Amino acid sequence: AELIETGMASSEDVPRFARGIHSSADRLLAMINDIIRLSELEDGQANLTWERLDLYGLASVCVEMLDVSARKHQVQLTVDGEECYIYGDRQMVEELLYNLCDNGIRYNRPNGSVEVKTYREASTGNVVLEVSDTGIGIPREHQEGIFQRFYRVDKSRSQSTGGTGLGLAIVKHIVEKHHARLELESREGAGTRIRVLFGDSMGQVHL
Repeated sequence: AELIETGMASSEDVPRFARGIHSSADRLLAMINDIIRLSELEDGQANLTWERLDLYGLASVCVEMLDVSARKHQVQLTVDGEECYIYGDRQMVEELLYNLCDNGIRYNRPNGSVEVKTYREASTGNVVLEVSDTGIGIPREHQEGIFQRFYRVDKSRSQSTGGTGLGLAIVKHIVEKHHARLELESREGAGTRIRVLFGDSMGQVHL
């Protein structure tokens, strides 16, 4: 920006510098928004509006919304399952879905896949949201830390994908707000599966 401002950048360099400025500004804005959102969740400032939600319907909308991003990364994004109803805050559940799917896309491989499933466990009655990918996977020693803010397994990969390092921290807080439970299964080089289980605690879950 300084080179452009002082006239030291050649006309050929200006478009390249502008792309860099635009990209950096987008990343900074995304990080600011995620920090604000995470602070709201941590400080209890987020106002929850509980309502009956069809998890499968919300998952279908999320998959449709992220289709362009998935194709850009050469990843196939699909949704499967059945109507499953939970009590939750619509905006938060939409954020939960978006962050899990977006993470699966960003840390995938060309010609990889992300599959979203919603179903009810017959044995427990829990409503389950499951997001599986064929991506780079998470080494066992990093699995306990990935839901912490700014935790990065592969710093160079995180920077190249444009992630803020806050998406999974937001996921963790949303899950806690809904008295749900997170399960993670991952193997380095073989992909990741994250399950969110909505149970019957406090009368705020499925009908």
